[in-house]
Amino acid sequence: MSGGGGNSRRVIVAGGGIGGLSTALGLSRKGMPVLVLEQAAQMGEIGAGIQLGPNAFHSFDYLGVAEAARARAVFIDKLVLMDAVTAEEIVHLPLDEPFRQRFGNPYAVVHRGDLHRALLEGCAASPLVELRTSARVAGYDQDGTTVRARLADGGVEEGAALIGADGLRSAIRAQLVGDGEPQVSGHTTYRSVIPTEKMPEALRWNAATLWAGPKCHIVHYPLSGWKLFNLVVTYHNDAAQAVAGKPVSREEVAAGFEQVAALPRSIIEHGSDWKLWVLCDRPPTDRWVDGRVALLGDAAHPMLQYMAQGACMAMEDAVCLAEAVDRHGGDIAAALPAYRDARAVRTARVQLGSRAIGEHVYHPAGQHALVRNEVLRGWSTEQFYDRVAWLYGGSGLSNLAA
Repeated sequence: MSGGGGNSRRVIVAGGGIGGLSTALGLSRKGMPVLVLEQAAQMGEIGAGIQLGPNAFHSFDYLGVAEAARARAVFIDKLVLMDAVTAEEIVHLPLDEPFRQRFGNPYAVVHRGDLHRALLEGCAASPLVELRTSARVAGYDQDGTTVRARLADGGVEEGAALIGADGLRSAIRAQLVGDGEPQVSGHTTYRSVIPTEKMPEALRWNAATLWAGPKCHIVHYPLSGWKLFNLVVTYHNDAAQAVAGKPVSREEVAAGFEQVAALPRSIIEHGSDWKLWVLCDRPPTDRWVDGRVALLGDAAHPMLQYMAQGACMAMEDAVCLAEAVDRHGGDIAAALPAYRDARAVRTARVQLGSRAIGEHVYHPAGQHALVRNEVLRGWSTEQFYDRVAWLYGGSGLSNLAA
């Protein structure tokens, strides 16, 4: 057991993913010692590419990892929405200089592992951050001044606060909220990363491209200095149970896309080593805080992928938490409710918006799809910018009380 006066200011973070490492970085930059407890045997991230809106770069700037994150990112020219049935463009959103000026930062894509590595390097360089693996937090106790994180192996770690950044099936949330299993969406996502030379040449676009079809969609974009292409395909197969990272055959993936045009369907044929994830989320809640314990990232607000904001929201949480601690003079107990109050509505808006976009933009069929196409084609670039200003212009601090 670790304890004693030396840990009286220490914050314990359960989870060494993007949200947990961002939290450690943010708090350490405010002078707080942090212990990160990761259940896996080594620090790392599974999955493939993720998209980074300008709000992610606002977080990188705050956390002091902007240079490392930018060096690993691919800065794409536009976001493209295609009709997967007709193979025609519906609309595109330029990400050029006017976009950057409007939102103060760029839009990019990055391999999840590369982003995690940038955050990990930042934590490793800080004398205030201790990283420990093979340490799963199973629960907690507290007495008003101290939190004790109970580990699955029987150990205990003490600190001034405990931040549950332990993901969709958070043990901290299970104790704090007690809302059972995540909500299974019935949508299944299949992911593959392939060398750029295996991507159909006609589709090697410097863009994050989404092909929207009936109850399905396909996404692709370049990664890792254009050495790789990220492939993500999703369809409604009414999956009833949550599954993560299961290897599947190319034939199983292709079965959900027989109704789409040959060009987008060819992307699936070029994929390899496909793995599936059944998408899950939870209804929004503001029950994030219990005394000196708080939730963060997917533990607080798990969301479907359709707004490409899961990692971005976790990093914003970390920024907001660090700033709340700073504004409360290091009083973590006072900072936690302020952090929750600043974040709960914004993250709920992304959770609910992600569900709505999946239904009304990415997956409609027939007349519903034709109406979508007509409406989106009628918007100017400035109208698109206006509609995302609340999201991309945010930094995680806008609702934090002084």
